[in-house]
Amino acid sequence: MSREKRVGEIHIMVFPFPLQGHINPMLQFSKRLASKGLKVTLLMAASSINKSVQDQATSSINIELIANYESDPNKKQEDIKAYLEKFKVAASQSLSEVIEKHNRSDHPAKILVYDSIMPWAQDLAERLDLEGARFFTQSCAVSTIYYHANQGAFKNPLEGSTVSMPSMPVLGINDMPSFIKEMGSYPASLALLLNQFLNLQKVKWVFFNTFNKLEDEVVKWLANHQSVKTIGPTIPSMYLDKRLEDDKDYGLSLFKPNTDTCITWLDTKDINSVVYVSFGSMASLGEEQMEELAWGLKRSNGYFLWVVRESEEEKLPTNFVEETSEKGLFVSWCHQVEVLAHKAVGCFMTHCGWNSTLEALSQGVPMIAMPCWADQPTNAKFVEDVWEVGVRVKVDEKGIAKREEIEECIREVMEGERGNEMKRNGEKWKELGKEAVNEGGSSDNNIEEFVAQLVCS
Repeated sequence: MSREKRVGEIHIMVFPFPLQGHINPMLQFSKRLASKGLKVTLLMAASSINKSVQDQATSSINIELIANYESDPNKKQEDIKAYLEKFKVAASQSLSEVIEKHNRSDHPAKILVYDSIMPWAQDLAERLDLEGARFFTQSCAVSTIYYHANQGAFKNPLEGSTVSMPSMPVLGINDMPSFIKEMGSYPASLALLLNQFLNLQKVKWVFFNTFNKLEDEVVKWLANHQSVKTIGPTIPSMYLDKRLEDDKDYGLSLFKPNTDTCITWLDTKDINSVVYVSFGSMASLGEEQMEELAWGLKRSNGYFLWVVRESEEEKLPTNFVEETSEKGLFVSWCHQVEVLAHKAVGCFMTHCGWNSTLEALSQGVPMIAMPCWADQPTNAKFVEDVWEVGVRVKVDEKGIAKREEIEECIREVMEGERGNEMKRNGEKWKELGKEAVNEGGSSDNNIEEFVAQLVCS
């Protein structure tokens, strides 16, 4: 049997947690696997998807719905534990049924690639006689912090003003993930993240959405403890190596995008003249911060494109949209990487979620970091001090970034010499990210090695 035929008979199932920032990288990884000739099925929790989303399904992979547990993972902390347990029960049962169905077909499943925050999927895979592979959607640096926390390395509360760890830059307390900085405040979320390392010794493949040169030292450190394979940046091929035909967007969005409106507006603007503002699918700014951000943008006197989800619109200052209509465009959602790739975008104001950070790096766009919680403070530290592609806004004693600070950061990135240096650094990381996923690059080689191991097993 030829290698091509053997590869075509291998069926991989990919199971992300039902949040946009987890779906996107695992969907893109699925497309990369499919491009190597594998049969790939993406398993989507029914509670996170609707008919309009199903219609977006990409042609290179199969989409199958599981776990009809109708609930929202964006819960208050006291509800998260209950949600996760119910989701685990529903997903386990549905996943078992789907895999068993495929195992009675001509293409039985061989591998289950699952989100790292669902370590229970490893036991399920073994019960169903599948190999398991764990996929970490956060950076290696953040995962390393959680690894050390899982080993009991940190006291509660944290002591001193800085934290030192092998392979990592010295981190200030405010650079630590919020779940570590304030351990008692998010017990359910912290447990979820520390549990990523449960049974990891049983897992044959551990994938990370990053690339070697971006996190060189920490990748090497992790590789001494686990079988780590970097396979990122996992963004559509059109914005990297262009090797996957028609891969222009992720293909599955939990929100209805207004991308055409954005591109039409951006086409009328000069190169590097627009500040793109977006805080992702989960972040919710307080009313005071929303107002300070709004007036900071207006004071900068430049063009801005601001993604304001429908649930956040009422927090905008009265008549602000009308008063800034000549300078600003407001949309409820867009295909972010397509906007970042536009020549008119000069900087990206972001909470520094990992997907958003990788998208900006892959397009060489400088960042203004306004981290809020979770991994965002650590990502912001690397953006400013390690990769030197952005600035982090300073906040007052209440944690609010004031309008004067926001204006100053915008001017520094858009107009100052430091901003030019950030652009040059951004171009460097853009080329290195493209190199990683292109033929013969580190991420591409890791995927090829994974496929070769499956063929030989």
